[in-house]
Amino acid sequence: MTASDLSCPLCAAATSLYCTDRRRVYYHCPVCALVHVPREWHLDSQAERAIYDLHENDTDEPGYRRFLSRLAEPLLARLAPASEGLDFGCGPAPALASMLRDQGHRVALHDLYYHPAPDLLERQWDFITATEVVEHLAQPACELERLWSCLKPGGWLAIMTKRVRDQQAFQTWHYKNDLTHISFFSDDTFKWLAERWTAELQIVGADVILLRKHQAR
Repeated sequence: MTASDLSCPLCAAATSLYCTDRRRVYYHCPVCALVHVPREWHLDSQAERAIYDLHENDTDEPGYRRFLSRLAEPLLARLAPASEGLDFGCGPAPALASMLRDQGHRVALHDLYYHPAPDLLERQWDFITATEVVEHLAQPACELERLWSCLKPGGWLAIMTKRVRDQQAFQTWHYKNDLTHISFFSDDTFKWLAERWTAELQIVGADVILLRKHQAR
């Protein structure tokens, strides 16, 4: 591994070994608290897509919609009527977009593999959702900064991802066993992002984070 492989992909600080298992190694950042898998253990795009294709999410499946409601309900409570948003990394079954549209909001889709529309990242949005996405990002600094720049003042970035608790729990955490999961966030990571962006941070339950962009006065 090179030194760049061991630099934090979110804040670029030097990282240290956090955990090893029979599949991979994991490094921890002392600055932003991100845990990441070095690039040497990343899947190529073909292998990554093959794993995503195994997912059997259905837009209308009640259980899947209940799962997504953990993010949808708190976000809907904060959105102005007829807001316009982007579902980033929506996957092949964009149920969340459907749920938000049902409540009168307009939602566009972008997914690298299933709904590629990179031009949508050149626009401004009232809200952006990223459900079960950020843990897949090889370059979270680049991707998250780009999403943040796409938000209008007062806009919401709504993220769903399971969060790191501590080193001991991480050792036996099932979430790290998915080989497409390479970036692991904690409460402290999101606090670091909120401070960097001068954003309002709201931690909603075990896996939902809401970040609001500062409104210009």
